[in-house]
Amino acid sequence: MSNLGGISVIFDLDGTLVDSEPNYYEAGRQTLAEHGVTDFSWTDHERYVGISTQETVADWKERYGLRASVEELFTAKNRRYLELARSSTRAYPEMRRLVELLAAEDVPMAVASGSSPEAIEAVLTGTGLDAHLRTVVSADEVPHGKPAPDVFLEAARRLGADPAACVVLEDAAPGAAAAHAAGMRCIALPYVAAQSDAPEFATASLLLRGGQEEFTAQAAFDWLVRSAGLS
Repeated sequence: MSNLGGISVIFDLDGTLVDSEPNYYEAGRQTLAEHGVTDFSWTDHERYVGISTQETVADWKERYGLRASVEELFTAKNRRYLELARSSTRAYPEMRRLVELLAAEDVPMAVASGSSPEAIEAVLTGTGLDAHLRTVVSADEVPHGKPAPDVFLEAARRLGADPAACVVLEDAAPGAAAAHAAGMRCIALPYVAAQSDAPEFATASLLLRGGQEEFTAQAAFDWLVRSAGLS
């Protein structure tokens, strides 16, 4: 048995494994512009970090009084995002390194994301992370997206893991809340620095306020080894 005992690790995708938020923003900006909303800013986008595409476009419809259906908005945003995701998504180097360290120890791993199955597949394939991350759950496949625990509980089920033995890596407050609700430990690295004081992050077992800039694969791996010894 490895130094990580019975631990399983579940990764959020967007903003955690890969820097996809700029693509989500651009896809959203283009979609909204097509429907007459021409002043959608990065600050506007930040409120949707960690929330599923389905819930994002439903909020847009209400917030901006859009005539298009939620389904039309979802399809348009996803189409634009997929075009961007296939060509220009960057995996965070230290996250890639952590995945490789865990794979070398045969640690069960999964991805649990608010993105669509197609978007997750496009990103994992495009970055090569699919070589190690084959268990994938989309919020589209469960009743409720984050902050509900559904995606994480389904990931644990597919891994055959006890939720209490799972550690989640998350960049967004709704994801940290979902991990807590699932009864899982969480390593939180806020994507939006200004949100690091959000109460949801206070439930994390390890909070890296500096986000990706503070994160290193070796330090996270060492923490997981220590955590395994305590479980």
